[in-house]
Amino acid sequence: IDSIFHRFRMSFALTEVPSGFALVRVQGNSTSLHSLHKFQSSKEAVDSTVCLVQSDLSKPLKKFLKKNLPEGVDSLAVIDSKLGKIIKKDLNVPVVHGDDVMQIMRKIRANIDDILSEISHGQMHQTNLGLSHNMNRFKLRFSPEKIDQMIVQAISLLDDLDKELNKYAMRAREWYGWHFPELGKIVVDNIEYAKVALALRTRNRIEEVSLDGIVTEDVAQRVKHAANVSMGTEISEEDVSNICQLCTEVISTHQYREQLNTYLSNRMRAIAPNLTTMVGEQIGARLIQKAGSLLSLAKFPASTVQILGAEKALFRALKKKQATPKYGILYNASLVSQAANNQKGTMSRVLAAKTALSARVDSFAETELHPATEFREKVAERLSAFDKVLAYGRSGKARGSLNVVHDRDSGYKRNRDDSSQGYKKQRY
Repeated sequence: IDSIFHRFRMSFALTEVPSGFALVRVQGNSTSLHSLHKFQSSKEAVDSTVCLVQSDLSKPLKKFLKKNLPEGVDSLAVIDSKLGKIIKKDLNVPVVHGDDVMQIMRKIRANIDDILSEISHGQMHQTNLGLSHNMNRFKLRFSPEKIDQMIVQAISLLDDLDKELNKYAMRAREWYGWHFPELGKIVVDNIEYAKVALALRTRNRIEEVSLDGIVTEDVAQRVKHAANVSMGTEISEEDVSNICQLCTEVISTHQYREQLNTYLSNRMRAIAPNLTTMVGEQIGARLIQKAGSLLSLAKFPASTVQILGAEKALFRALKKKQATPKYGILYNASLVSQAANNQKGTMSRVLAAKTALSARVDSFAETELHPATEFREKVAERLSAFDKVLAYGRSGKARGSLNVVHDRDSGYKRNRDDSSQGYKKQRY
């Protein structure tokens, strides 16, 4: 390392410490503190540290270098090459960086307590701890990936709640069915079934309990009639108590699911409004979940967005050299489900292209833009054009009329006539 000092003949090295910026004078194999800039507040410390992480020259650092770097300095050692280029351009100072500079910086950091003798070790540790907490707070607050994780966790929990709710509801039906088997065929909805079972407790109380507000009057009359002629077995009070606890769990889980669904919708409309407009809250959230984040989804091409969620089918088709899938999660989108079976693949491709654009707008736009409304109208026009049997050219605009159908697969243009022969095929 000593030979490196002599070879570079550098004068100063810029290093950052938790309490501020330090200019270290380098002479041969000796180092000494030339000047030190202390942060005046925690906000200045966080802002300056963020600029350093982003390889940007902050105003306090620029002012500090202008004031303390003497004229005719031989060189300034900087760890970050991008920051070094900015300093060289703005301050016209010769800057060096590289592997050899890294070794010199390691030696400076190893002796930082001796170089910064005016700052005690306890003060240095306390400042370092405070800056670390403030930086973590800043990252958690402003990182878009962390915000995306809220959506990913919410949609994952929503899926788990659906599975749990279905298992609990089926268990309640089977359990209470021993006592009142006819109720399962009369009340189809699981939540209504749990509420009716919780209100009745036993079928013998049907005359005492009112089912108004739970089911319709017609269903209530059918339940009353079935309870009077039920073939179910009698159960003890302990059995009833456990069944009621299970029904209460079903109802509370359903209420929490509704609350979580509302939360997810609000988060999606706040973070990805264009994506939500194109495909809806849940499908948009599932796309973000599959991609990992909104930023990752925005980087995907439309072809990847189209088959996102069908990875197993894709790799199986590639392995067996079969036709690859045409859609994944987007199959459940309303614009795709409304299309005819032979047009679902085309609509999925069209929707994937606009969905990819919407995700990029949500991720990269600096101002609030809402082009997804226009995108959705165009996709809806494409869907209605298929219903009217209109063909599209390469420009994407509808061409022809109701009497002409372009068959791209066969290479024929078929004219519809009124004769009994149906279509007459003519080559282009």
